[in-house]
Amino acid sequence: MTSLPVRAMPVEIIQPDAGSSFKLLHHRVEAEHFRWEYHCHPELELVYVVGGVGRRHVGSHLSYYQDGDLVLIGSQLPHAGFGYGSKGIHEEIVIQFKEKAFLGIPEIQFIESLFEHARFGICFYGKTKEEVGAKMKRLPKLGTFERFLYMMEIFHMLAQSKEYILLNPQENTYHLSIKDHSRLKKLSEYLEQNFHLPIHIEEVASLVNLSVPAFCNHFKKMVGMRYTDFVNEYRIHKACQMLLSDKSMLDIGFECGFSSQSYFSKVFRKVKGRSPMQFRNEMINRSF
Repeated sequence: MTSLPVRAMPVEIIQPDAGSSFKLLHHRVEAEHFRWEYHCHPELELVYVVGGVGRRHVGSHLSYYQDGDLVLIGSQLPHAGFGYGSKGIHEEIVIQFKEKAFLGIPEIQFIESLFEHARFGICFYGKTKEEVGAKMKRLPKLGTFERFLYMMEIFHMLAQSKEYILLNPQENTYHLSIKDHSRLKKLSEYLEQNFHLPIHIEEVASLVNLSVPAFCNHFKKMVGMRYTDFVNEYRIHKACQMLLSDKSMLDIGFECGFSSQSYFSKVFRKVKGRSPMQFRNEMINRSF
């Protein structure tokens, strides 16, 4: 893939905590006030979202998470805030660190492969997410030395884990320009306000001043998926939130913009790998 230029990509400036080799952040804020902007920085970043739902946008990968998230983001890999699309209080714990601070130490050579894979963005799931998340929740309460020891344990757990997926199939080389960032934000806001209605591609293309063919091609290059898939993933994301209520399947399907119950079930299974009823039952069982 040919690398495209970055035009004024927002770069976050990160300083390690005093007496530490990394920066620890603990955010707990109303979701609507959480930072969304697509940005990058030289440091690697490990993000643990404490429960809830929302959207992950790492490199050209865009998808929605349920029940929290655990993602390792490589150096200079563009990403957006994980609070977009969440509701109520959004809580996350973030560790930011320079790769060179942990390389060349014989006892922790195992992390080199982990950091190499981080160039693609790594999403961890299952027991790895649960156990690493529990350790990360303890970090804000520890002193600097104890935090460092916990970090070594966390790196070791991640490096040994088989419970992960790479978010980008190849190293991300397409960075959003300021103009594309503005377009994506406008498209996301439009979808958030209109997902329950029929969405016509002509109207969407006109929002960003492109012809339909140009919009379809550019959107896929920008996000890594077709616009129709983007819409369906968002609708299923909203459906997952509604499935935690006592609304009927029929009402949820129509309220999320699906024209029929059968089409809603088909798309839900494609995106989530199970039926809406199976998803609801899993969430009910998990709450006990």
